[in-house]
Order: sequence, then structure tokens, then C-alpha cells
Amino acid sequence: MRPTRRLLALLGLAATMPLVEAVILVLIPFRNAQGLIPQSSAVWPYDSYHDMRWLLVYHNSWLMFGLLLLGAIVLRGLYSAALVGLAWPAGVRRPPFRALVRRNLEVAAFTAVLVLPFAAYAVAASVVSLSWFLFASLGPMILLAPFLQRMAVGRGLWRGLPSAELVGWSLLDLVVISVAGGVVWQVPALVTPLVAAVAGAVNGLLWNRTVRAAVLQTRVRWRRVPVVPIAVVLALATPLVSQVITSPRHERNTFIPPIFHRPLPERVRYAVILLDGHDSAYDGRPLGDPAVERFSYAGLDASGRPLPYRWYDTHRSLNSSAELLAAQVDALHRRTGRPIALVGRSEGAMVARRYLGDRPDPRVQALAMFSPLVRAGRGYYPPPDASTGWGLATGWLLRGMFAVTQVGRTAATTPDEPFIRSLMDEDGPFYRLHMMCPIPGVRAIAFLPTVTASEAPPDPYIRIPAVEAPSFHGGLLGRPAIQDQLIDFLAGEDVNVRRREYGLLERLGAAWHAPNLALRINPVWEPTVPSGTPAFSTKLFCRPLRQPG
Repeated sequence: MRPTRRLLALLGLAATMPLVEAVILVLIPFRNAQGLIPQSSAVWPYDSYHDMRWLLVYHNSWLMFGLLLLGAIVLRGLYSAALVGLAWPAGVRRPPFRALVRRNLEVAAFTAVLVLPFAAYAVAASVVSLSWFLFASLGPMILLAPFLQRMAVGRGLWRGLPSAELVGWSLLDLVVISVAGGVVWQVPALVTPLVAAVAGAVNGLLWNRTVRAAVLQTRVRWRRVPVVPIAVVLALATPLVSQVITSPRHERNTFIPPIFHRPLPERVRYAVILLDGHDSAYDGRPLGDPAVERFSYAGLDASGRPLPYRWYDTHRSLNSSAELLAAQVDALHRRTGRPIALVGRSEGAMVARRYLGDRPDPRVQALAMFSPLVRAGRGYYPPPDASTGWGLATGWLLRGMFAVTQVGRTAATTPDEPFIRSLMDEDGPFYRLHMMCPIPGVRAIAFLPTVTASEAPPDPYIRIPAVEAPSFHGGLLGRPAIQDQLIDFLAGEDVNVRRREYGLLERLGAAWHAPNLALRINPVWEPTVPSGTPAFSTKLFCRPLRQPG
């Protein structure tokens, strides 16, 4: 076949799978997952990362998981062998197609097993809506990409470093996938298949360049060093080490913003309850204003004051914490006679929102949420005693990875602690659809670090005023400008500061999320999802949910 025809055949083949996936997702319709489409024909390992995320969300038994895993490996190996064959540089003797098939089936199996733990982290990100898990799953893909792309063209390429050219093409592929995922998500449904096909054709060009760079590499640095096994170990260690490094140090007291060390300004008419997040602690010291209290995950003492609590007290379920908050709201209102404002960070914001979702309370008139988990509950895995359920294997992958990080540590954070389970059990649809919705009778605002833009697909889910500012999760409240905006909000002023780049970051992150588990197919969510809701509906934001039982 002439080089021009081979290139056209390569572009057509690379465009086929994104086109087919786009047509299916548009017809269902499944808009939330359309950002994944361009990866279906991407170069290693992003193609397998695409497959494993779908697999880990959409299986509900070990048999189904095994069959789908085997099918994904075979299909990916055959498809990649054809792409490699068409991308092979002219003038260089190409191995027999049978050898390419065998080699790419081996790489497909190796990559699938290697990628599964990182894909499980992507599903965890959809459960808790935390960017940390998303970045922990994506980082190893970037590290492994040039090594796996080189392995697909022949044997013996697990030694030595890939060329700078190959590394450059693999980084460009990351950029192309991110941009293409955002564009595919953004365009109207009728245009989506066409844009997906174009993105696939661009993938074909990248296959052409990466295969060429791998085959024509003449100088190999560290030729005798088994670099691929070293890269694999580093990739596996990256999320585990970073989880240990970022774990809290279990202090005796956390979350005392400077503005609450002193009396509140007279223009603030509320009594305030501060709710800190996961793994926080409180030593019982009063704050600077008698009308301001820390929320206690351990409850109240006999006089109605918040008890000291330790980090492990924050692991309780959100419903349980909401019951404690109800008692503290009652005690503080009786003591001060003032309306109540709730100021919550991370898990604390979730507790406050769950409380107000269950029981609209005229005593609570303001809610400020810092770094809320904006769209948790988009994924699911069953408890460890279950033998079936959506995401069955995902749960066990996460339990294994968390078990490794807990060796020699006193922390008891697990994928099945009550707080985590409460995000995805029967209340999952509430956290998925209602976190950023208006609350009748309550002035609400969200303070969102820009990293939050990567924590959910780019749906129009923010329906309340928000302050968007550059920061990581949980890092806003210590800033003087943010503190001033919080005081302005508590004083009754309208505060709403949006940043133009927030939407752009949402779209660039669309390619890297795990697909949402459809609301209607999970029996655990059935009691709260309105009857007649389409399985893949995207029109339920802020709409009433059924009350379970």
C-alpha cells in the first residue's frame, strides 16, 4: 500500500472508534461521558485508561468484570496492532502482522492490569469529588506513556530510555486529548460525531508520529538498564506515596480562621457554627466571639457546649453528623437568640448541606461552603460483604490500595468508612445533584478553589452565588481577601466573584473523569430517584428527589 493510502487508512481507522462511541452516547443520550470519546483511539496507555474506567463503573459481578476485561484486552490489542501496522514508517521492514497482533495483545494485557488501579482512583474521584484522586490517577499515565508506546512496536524495548522525540509526542497527545475532550463535550449533539471523528483522525496522526519515533530511534540511553520495570514501580508508588504525604498530621485543633479569633463586626447579626472537614480535630477551646462555635463531631456536653473531638470522629456518616448539627443549632439559637449561619469546609460543608436538605430550619438563614465536594456520588461500589453490585471489583481495588497506605499508620481512613459510604449509598443522588442548589429561606454561597473545576464534568451545576479563587482544596479561608468576602456575606451583602478560566478548566478536565453511573440502574439509588427518570438523564439538577422509605 502506498504511503499516502496507508496514512489515509490510518486516519480513517483511528476515526472509526470515536465516531461509533459518539453516536452511541448521543443516542442514549449520555452527555456526561462524552469527554472520554477522543481517548478511544488514543495511543498507549490512554486508550486502555479509557477502557478500564468504563469497565470499573459498568460491571456488577465478577463474571461480568472478567468477561468485559478479556474482551477489552482482545479488542484493544487487535485495534492497536492495526494502527501500528498502518503507522509503520515507509522504508523500514515491518514485522509480520501476526507478530504485531501478538505483541499488541501482550501490551494490551499488561497495560490493562497496570492501569486498573489508577482507573479505580478515577472512580474514587467521582465518588468523593476530590481532585487529588483524579491527579493521582492521571500522573502515572503521563509517566508511562512513552514507554508503553515504544513497547507496542517490538520486543526487547523494555530496556533503555525512550527518545526525547517520543516523550514530546506523548505529551502532545495528552494536550490533544484534553482539548478534544472539552470540544466534544461543548459542541451540540448533532455535531458531536463529526468532531469525534476529527479528534480520532488527529489521534491517527499521533499514532503515525509516535510509531515512527519509536521505530527510528537510533541512540538509546541506558541501553542495558531495565527502565520499564523501574517506571512501572514508580507509577504504582506515586499515588500511594502522595496519599501518605498529603494525609493530615492529626493535630489537636484545626480550622480557626483569624477572623474568628476576635469578636465579629457588629454588622454581622448571625451566631455562627464553624464546621471543619475530614480528619480535623478540636480541643474544646472557645473562639473569640461567644456567638461563634466550632461544630463538634463528638456532640455536646451537658451544658450544650461542643465537646472536643479527634480526627476519627469525623469518619461518621453524614446523616449522623447532621443529627449532631441539629442539636448544636438548637442549643446555640437558644443561648444567643440569634439566627444561625453555618460556615463549613469540605466535609463540614457536606454536613451543613445535608442538614438543610433534610430539614429546612427557619433558624438557619445563611450557609457558606468552602471547598464543598461539588458533585460527589457520581460513582458507586458495594460494601465488602456484597457479592454483586455495580463497581464490585472497583471497591476491592481501592481497598487494596488504601490498605497499603495505612501500613504502620494510626489513621483508619478506608473506602468503606461511614463518611465515604454515605456519599454513594441511598443519598448519593442528593450529593450528586443538589449540593450547589438554592435552599429555600437560606442565603447560600460557595467558595470554590479553582482546582474544583477539575472535580466534576462541566455541567451547569452551580446554581448559587460563588467565589472562585486560585487555590487547592481547603486552602481559601486563611486569605485576607476571602475573609473579607465572608464577613461581607455574613453581613448581608451580595457576594459573587466568578473567574473566566474556571469554565475552561472544567472543559479541559472533561476527558479525565470516570463516566457517571446511571441513576436509574443502581438499585441502591432507586428509592430517591423520581420514577420515570431516564437512565442517563442530565436534567435533574436541583429537582426534587423522592424521600426513601
